[in-house]
Amino acid sequence: MKKIALIAALALALPFAATAQTTPAKPAAKAEAKKTPPKKQVTRKAAKAVEEVTPIADETNIVLTDADLEVAKRVSLGKAQCELGADVTVAADEKKPGFFNVSTKGLKYRMHPVESRTGAIRLEDPRAGAMWLQLGNKSMLMNQKAGLRIADECQTAEQVAFAEEMKKNPPKSLFEGADAAKK
Repeated sequence: MKKIALIAALALALPFAATAQTTPAKPAAKAEAKKTPPKKQVTRKAAKAVEEVTPIADETNIVLTDADLEVAKRVSLGKAQCELGADVTVAADEKKPGFFNVSTKGLKYRMHPVESRTGAIRLEDPRAGAMWLQLGNKSMLMNQKAGLRIADECQTAEQVAFAEEMKKNPPKSLFEGADAAKK
């Protein structure tokens, strides 16, 4: 019984002992806080304004292969209208053949082509983690680091025409004629 009373008394006394130990440290922390000026937060509007005028980095250590340069020839250039009123502009870099400047909503990327197994046109900015994926009828801009689609269902005039042609002459199904091959 004495043990239980002793344990209960210690349990009640420990919180008071802990606060007594931390109390003298508070004035020192306050004095330290007064010495360093508070950090100012940058507003989202100010950060966006800085981003819009910040040039895209020209230096790159990426060397394009002949296959990458062939992919670059097929990139659809210009302004692509996307869903939800967004748009993405893809422009060839005049200083460095095969590289592209991709921009949307104050975001700028310097991208280069990457050969894909599917035949889709893929541009990447490994520094920012962004990727532009271009199919015949649509494109999308993704941020792989954040796991977000920045812009989806994007189409240039060329892609709109391709999509209309697909509606008129739909491609054959992958499984069409598969049953006939079994017989």
